[in-house]
Amino acid sequence: MEIKEIQASQTWQIRHKVMWPDQPFEFVQLEEDSAGFHFGVFEDDKLVSIVSCFIEGREMQFRKLATLEEYQGRGIASKLLKHILDFAKERDLEKVWCNARANKKSFYEKFGMKDTFEKFTKAGQEFTIMQITIF
Repeated sequence: MEIKEIQASQTWQIRHKVMWPDQPFEFVQLEEDSAGFHFGVFEDDKLVSIVSCFIEGREMQFRKLATLEEYQGRGIASKLLKHILDFAKERDLEKVWCNARANKKSFYEKFGMKDTFEKFTKAGQEFTIMQITIF
């Protein structure tokens, strides 16, 4: 397993397949993608997991953390999340946050992320904002 910085366009296929397969492909292409940092996990040269990070001031939001279904349950997303938390620490950021799918909340809690109880719905999916303060 290898984690590398990738181009935004390399994230789109996995974003679409894993997160929003019922939406048009363009739905997963974010306007702000060009301003972000994008990371991918490779297994035998195959891109299997992705995440996008957006820094504003001393905060970083990560979006679209997704792993191909056949690679889920192997700790890949956990390693990727740890990687981006380290990335935030290296940049001396104060806070990392995400819009977590409500049914994935417990995954983020394992990393010390806290639920802000700010909830919303997007395209029929329930989300809650999770965050962690970096020291």
